[in-house]
Amino acid sequence: MLVESNRIYLRPFKLSDAASMHALNNNPLVVKYTGDGPFENVEAAREFLENYQDYAIHNCGRWAVIRKEDEKWLGWCGLKKTKDFIDLGYRFFEEEWGKGYATESSILSLDYGFNQLGFKEIIARAVGDNIGSIKVIEKLHMEFWKIEADEYFDNLHHYIMHASKWESVKKSFKQILK
Repeated sequence: MLVESNRIYLRPFKLSDAASMHALNNNPLVVKYTGDGPFENVEAAREFLENYQDYAIHNCGRWAVIRKEDEKWLGWCGLKKTKDFIDLGYRFFEEEWGKGYATESSILSLDYGFNQLGFKEIIARAVGDNIGSIKVIEKLHMEFWKIEADEYFDNLHHYIMHASKWESVKKSFKQILK
């Protein structure tokens, strides 16, 4: 376990997550705004997990989000180091949308990134049409920064959180942060 709240914990991916990763990416609504497609099969998801090097290379990455009460794999959230910035991202099974898991796991990820990994700023990005993700990002008190295109979308909204601002913002999340 990496970090936890009362309801969930985040942990590194395991090879046994392959079926869940495959099922998650198999829902077109889940991957609609990601630029990712589905895994061809469970074995392809397993191969992805076998080759996932972010933890070893960058000391961070996407983490499995597990509900404590029943150990259910809900999706993933975490920090990805790109060549230009640290990216906060999340993806959850559709039946878990609207239950606060994206916000809660993002709060845990931001706090870990700033307080354990020492990042100075973290970026979150969402396609302008992805109202659900934009609402999550705004609940985190991240500041709108800019709109840019990438290889998949022409209206990618970028939000930013600086470590100095996190110190004051995180007080509003004390019910989640232990």
